[in-house]
Amino acid sequence: MSAQPLPPPPVITVEEYLTTVYRPDCDYVDGHVEERNLGEKSHSRLQWRLGKMIDQQLPAGMEVLPEVRVQVGPKRFRVPDICVVATSDEPIVTRPPLLCVEVLSPEDRMSRVQAWIRDYFAMGVPCAWVLDPETQQAYTATPAEGLREVKSGKLSLANPALEVSLTELFR
Repeated sequence: MSAQPLPPPPVITVEEYLTTVYRPDCDYVDGHVEERNLGEKSHSRLQWRLGKMIDQQLPAGMEVLPEVRVQVGPKRFRVPDICVVATSDEPIVTRPPLLCVEVLSPEDRMSRVQAWIRDYFAMGVPCAWVLDPETQQAYTATPAEGLREVKSGKLSLANPALEVSLTELFR
């Protein structure tokens, strides 16, 4: 007897996604809810530390937001671990953040990371950072240069001007 393929996940509307509380929050891609891998303590500590380091450097009118829904397309929502945005009263982010950050969990796969980054770039996000708490590696991605490992010992962004020491971040 051969195994039967799994049925496709149910399709839900954008409105249903936006009015449903998921714990933890989930991404929404073309009618399907995608669970995000939960991090362990190292993930949580790194996310908190990075958010604090960024927040201390932001100019007035900008804010760092952890785990907020970002509408990257008409039927696509991502929930980055951290994003940097111009201050707004919107309940969800609909304008491109200046930076989106993903902190990897042990179960995250490169294909999934690349899908997140493609969605951020399609929205107009100029830069994304990917952090691996397990290997203590950091990656930066831009539309022009793609994803590359940071070898300089620091993450940086020109607008707004941010600089994060990897030694301090991964301490």
